[in-house]
Amino acid sequence: MMRVIGAGLPRTGTASMKAALERLGFGPCYHMFEILTHPDHVDRWLPAASGAALDWDRVMAGYRSCQDWPAGFFWKELADAYPQAKVILTVRDPHRWYASFRWLISRAGFPRMEPAQAPEGIRAALEAMRRLTPLLDRLGRETFGPDWRMGEEPAKAPAVEGFRRHVARVRATVPADRLLVFDVREG
Repeated sequence: MMRVIGAGLPRTGTASMKAALERLGFGPCYHMFEILTHPDHVDRWLPAASGAALDWDRVMAGYRSCQDWPAGFFWKELADAYPQAKVILTVRDPHRWYASFRWLISRAGFPRMEPAQAPEGIRAALEAMRRLTPLLDRLGRETFGPDWRMGEEPAKAPAVEGFRRHVARVRATVPADRLLVFDVREG
């Protein structure tokens, strides 16, 4: 049963929060890392690429918390499905977030190598990310605007504005007694 839902965007300390939640007994925690290490999980998410509703008990089976995309994009749906779960919104300075996010998207996150050309040890992860791209494109367009394309360097102004809209929406939607806003500068 989901106990903690991460609503922060990628690059807001979600990996550190995953580690903390697991150390505190709220694990396992679902993070994008799960797709990289369990490529078959892509099939759990793909219906959402076209806007289909997901069976959250199936998608989150075996996990007690979640952070990062794709789960973090669906924070509202997860909060509705698991009304007893708490929500953690990880935040950071929007301009510093942009620099980190831009690096992830344009350089580190999506190498230009085709899975078949990759070393055998990373082929499955690359193939999983390739298959997940339609969903990640949807998440990016809905968060940052219609010009978003996964793997391309995002423009700063729409990305920062999307970040701010996202934070404002979570704060306005989740009741204060259910929400923890955590700035990564707090350590």
